[in-house]
Amino acid sequence: MSFKKPFRAAPVRLGLYHRALERRRQIMSVVKIFAVAIFGGATLGGGMALYQRGSFSPVTAYAHQFAVSRGFARQHEPQPGDYWPGCDAARAAGVAPLYLGEPGYRPQMDGDNDGIACEPYRGR
Repeated sequence: MSFKKPFRAAPVRLGLYHRALERRRQIMSVVKIFAVAIFGGATLGGGMALYQRGSFSPVTAYAHQFAVSRGFARQHEPQPGDYWPGCDAARAAGVAPLYLGEPGYRPQMDGDNDGIACEPYRGR
């Protein structure tokens, strides 16, 4: 039986070249993250600009349908004079959620008083 501790080499300290190389790798990884974030934001912003102008490509139209089906976007904008007796009727008309100041918004339809009526329930 041996009571000797297993051999462990002393940690090696990297030289100047390798420390600079490691620092460069870390900086480049941060730069890549920012580049992806900027590209993604520009892509989404451009898509929203096309959506607001009404010029859809097939991909943008599919993305809009997906967002509507998940409750993140609405099918139609509410028009002045619109009235719905409840949230079920507003959802059926495709204008939910309704925001404070928009046509058809009523405080009675806003259960948590946050300015958004008929918001989708996402669960917990």
